[in-house]
Amino acid sequence: MNIPAHLKYTKTDEWYDPGTGALGLTDYAQSQLSDLVFVEIHVEPGDALEPGTAIASVESVKASAETYSPVGGKVAEVNKALSEKPEIMNSDPYGQAWMIKVAEAVAASDLMDAAAYERYCAERTH
Repeated sequence: MNIPAHLKYTKTDEWYDPGTGALGLTDYAQSQLSDLVFVEIHVEPGDALEPGTAIASVESVKASAETYSPVGGKVAEVNKALSEKPEIMNSDPYGQAWMIKVAEAVAASDLMDAAAYERYCAERTH
């Protein structure tokens, strides 16, 4: 399981990069969902977010899920390529598969660092 150390994580399996404002779905989440076949991002640049706002829906061959923002702020950019190539989420969840970028972000207080998220994922698999 890939858990980059510089990112922050939620218990609902989203990641957030404090350096770039990008966020998306974790490697753990995409591996649990299996092959992703559909991504629809529900927010647009300029939209205001609160932590926990639903930002996207994803569907795989076996399940569907909502994705929530781990931060508050203003949507700066939306990754339109994901709706055309949702399979990017399976191969590059922390790179090309970012969902949105947030400006003036205020992180939720319960975000985990990589070590805490790794422990959290391990607890769920037992």
